[in-house]
Amino acid sequence: MNCHYCDREAAFAAESEGLKVGLCEDHFRERLQELAEADGLETLKEKVDVDRAE
Repeated sequence: MNCHYCDREAAFAAESEGLKVGLCEDHFRERLQELAEADGLETLKEKVDVDRAE
């Protein structure tokens, strides 16, 4: 799978409602930074419960 933004190989992929999108490492970091700056990262953490260890 290629990155959604460029032709490089995707390092990460996300799927929602049957739609799968890949991101290369550079674009993944850019999107993560954008989320952090917009307080979206905290919302995402709550949504996927990444802080909880089972």
